Amino acid sequence: MSIDETSDGSINTRSREVTEGVARSPNRAMLRAVGFGDGDFGKPIVGVANGYSTITPCNSGLNVLAERAQDSLREVGAMPQVFGTITISDGISMGTQGMKYSLVSREVIADSIETACQGLRMDGVLAIGGCDKNMPGALIGIARMNIPAIFVYGGTIKAGKLDGEDLNLVSSFEAVGQFNAGKIDKKRLLDVERNACPGAGACGGMYTANTMSSAFEAMGMSLPYSSTMAAEDAEKADSSAESARVLMNAIQKQILPGQILTREAFENAISVVMAVGGSTNAVLHLLAIAHTAGVSLELDDFERIRARVPVFCDMKPSGRFLAVDLHRAGGIPQVMRMLLDRGLLHGDCLTITGKTIAETLADVPREPSRDETGDREVIRSMDAPLYDEGHLVILRGNLAEDGAVAKITGVKHPKITGPARVYDSEENAMAAIMADEIREGDVIVVRYEGPVGGPGMREMLGPTSAIIGKGLGEKVGLITDGRFSGGSYGMVVGHVAPEAATGGTIALLQEGDTVTIDATERRLDVHLDGAELEHRRAQWVPPTPPSRGVLAKYARTVSSAHLGAVTDRF
Repeated sequence: MSIDETSDGSINTRSREVTEGVARSPNRAMLRAVGFGDGDFGKPIVGVANGYSTITPCNSGLNVLAERAQDSLREVGAMPQVFGTITISDGISMGTQGMKYSLVSREVIADSIETACQGLRMDGVLAIGGCDKNMPGALIGIARMNIPAIFVYGGTIKAGKLDGEDLNLVSSFEAVGQFNAGKIDKKRLLDVERNACPGAGACGGMYTANTMSSAFEAMGMSLPYSSTMAAEDAEKADSSAESARVLMNAIQKQILPGQILTREAFENAISVVMAVGGSTNAVLHLLAIAHTAGVSLELDDFERIRARVPVFCDMKPSGRFLAVDLHRAGGIPQVMRMLLDRGLLHGDCLTITGKTIAETLADVPREPSRDETGDREVIRSMDAPLYDEGHLVILRGNLAEDGAVAKITGVKHPKITGPARVYDSEENAMAAIMADEIREGDVIVVRYEGPVGGPGMREMLGPTSAIIGKGLGEKVGLITDGRFSGGSYGMVVGHVAPEAATGGTIALLQEGDTVTIDATERRLDVHLDGAELEHRRAQWVPPTPPSRGVLAKYARTVSSAHLGAVTDRF
């Protein structure tokens, strides 16, 4: 890209184009008003998409990163221009009607970044985000535009502390179930709440935010080690400054997202997600980004990679450690090096730095360092993994013809057959759990919570955490056409497709129907014959979607979960 001023005074850049040979001096006048001087018009304009918000600790520290990025961009000869984008706090909206807007916000973020960068013809963009949908939203927008871009993760929260125990947000959700079951008193419940989130940063386990930041690092769209840094540590701001310098180099050399976001890069991301025991939401978001990038990716690709990649990082929610522990143990580069050495990573993939994955990992140790006891803890040897195969299992059957996603880390009994307990909303299911109406062997069904039916595909952290808190995690199943938080675990199956609102079989279930979840055979079935299902289908009446507002637009444009729940699949 030429960033030089032409002889007639016009600007030969993407940002300041010339129409019919006439210099667009009004553009220059407007830019002077925001600080451009005579020597600045030949510099690339770089957007800094800032997801700063005080509504959530995930995003409350982003302004510091944005300021460091701006300073660094100016130092290397760019003209940074900051614009805002939104965030929804999943943790705060969880269990409320507000959670319907969480997945919707992914599309709003993508649209806003695309609109600002394209409308003002920016030469590159540095996107900064913290909460769950910030990351896929930014990458979808970046993939649409295909201008030089880098993602800066806001960083993970540090562990809360209580009586020598590490706490995190999920601890608070599980404490509600423990209190309701009489396992802890009110004082302990309040103490957990008061200490679970000590400062800025995204939820601390290998939940959705840390899963997606790890995936983006694996894809080469973020800097090495950046995905597991703590939000409040100085190295996070330093990484933001370095990201700006790397982006300027990408602008000069025209290293584009389309060169980085290849089929092989997505396979690398899936391998890393499996290795670290990441969130089910990674399936949804990677499918969506791949669609935007024009890369063929399907549910079966996750199953194929799962079969060959073990889980060898002992991470919460089902494991013991937080992202800050993984960072100290070597971070995602250590995980990637171990995968690369086993032939489970594509080392020739390009990264935003201009290096390949193999070049980036060349100096990373082949194995993690040992602690003082001589045992590997956070990152285990691949010869002694937690699980021999990946933990995100794709299920199919007459309850999920288009697929569903189960997360089986921490599950000792990967099969359950039991009577369906059917609820048409998360609230109704949660009320039944808290009222002790769920018994061992039940299969809870939460429907009409899919992308269309919600609308918005709410997460079910409240019900799953309450089940764990009540000691039923190994004793009941839960299936839904909604989603799960990255903090959910147990015998839970989400993303059931087709969803209830579009006439999927899950809409036809009745109380007491026998349902089987079988993660070993990868099956999700109701024990009814075709004739009975067709009889029920003939009587089924679809729900009425909202008629106004963003949820109405979303419900009418969103695709099925097995296609990534995107809104531009026409």
